[in-house]
Amino acid sequence: MALVRGLLGAKKILSRSVTTIAPKGFLAVYVGEDKVQKKKYIVPVSYLNHPSFQALLTKSEEEFGFDHPMGGLTIPCPEDTFITVTSGLKGR
Repeated sequence: MALVRGLLGAKKILSRSVTTIAPKGFLAVYVGEDKVQKKKYIVPVSYLNHPSFQALLTKSEEEFGFDHPMGGLTIPCPEDTFITVTSGLKGR
C-alpha cells in the first residue's frame, strides 16, 4: 500500500512540474541532506519501479510528504548514496 501511495504522490508531482524540468520519460530529483542547497539529477521514470529507488522515495515521503517546494522530487540523502543506488539501476 505504501508503494501505491508513493507512486501516486510521485505522479502528482510529475504531472504538475516535469514537463518544464525534464524531458518526457524522465523526472527531476533534488538530492542532498542540506536543507538549502540540493543537486538536481534527471533520472528515467523507470527507476520508480525499482525497490532500491522506492526506499529512497519512502525516506523522502517521511521527511517531506509529497509537497516538494522545488518542483521535483526531493530526496534527503547524501549524494554518494543516491549515486550508488542509481548506478546499480542503469541498464535494468
